[in-house]
Amino acid sequence: MLTLVTWNVNGLRAAVRNGFLDWLGQAKPDVVCLQEVKAQAEDVDGLLLAAEGYEMALHSAERKGYSGTATLFNKRGAPQNIRPMGVRRFDEEGRVQLLEYADFTLVNAYFPNSRPERARLDYKLDFCKTLRALCNKIRRSGRGVVICGDFNIAHKDIDLARPKQNRDNPGFYPEECAALDAYARAGYVDVFRQQHPGEPGHYSWWSYRGNARANNVGWRLDYHWVDKAFHPRAKRAYILPGVTGSDHCPVVLEVE
Repeated sequence: MLTLVTWNVNGLRAAVRNGFLDWLGQAKPDVVCLQEVKAQAEDVDGLLLAAEGYEMALHSAERKGYSGTATLFNKRGAPQNIRPMGVRRFDEEGRVQLLEYADFTLVNAYFPNSRPERARLDYKLDFCKTLRALCNKIRRSGRGVVICGDFNIAHKDIDLARPKQNRDNPGFYPEECAALDAYARAGYVDVFRQQHPGEPGHYSWWSYRGNARANNVGWRLDYHWVDKAFHPRAKRAYILPGVTGSDHCPVVLEVE
């Protein structure tokens, strides 16, 4: 069984200051996909010395202090190959890492924020469509696909505490929800929701304002979606809301 974690750390250096390495040493997941690392290689050179037993692959944004993904993995979780998305307009923001295992590909993705007044919605929808096409291509090659990361979208009303008040806010625009509907139609499964149908109150992000986390006024923005052929290998999906260190919390999938 492999334990695959996704976590938007909202700055890797800040997360380390806030106990990330303590959590890593205690939880000992096989693979940790991180988003919004906001770091360059020189910023995290010393991290591996403290993350004993793990290697790290970093995909920084060209703009310093912005976006970026990284993946930590132990010996059991070591991929055979790691590569970027291969699309310049997304790679320059460090949006995707593709981790290739023997018979499946793990996609570590940091979906763009659509921003108020839909300022970046076109870019985000382009990302959603382009990533879906890439994953479909991987599937056609006979490999399974696991897409994890911060999607920056609450898919359904059940996935945020106050859907009516947020229908015209970033992360819950109808166009964004429709983009995830397209993944479902294409044969991808939101594993956590499939295992917890109809259960409200499960969130992975909370605003720093208004005591939102203590009151569990949150959004579920962080996911593991798998293709239907791979789905039988997805055994247990769960969220760790008690783990602090970021405005997001870790989300976990155990796979065979």
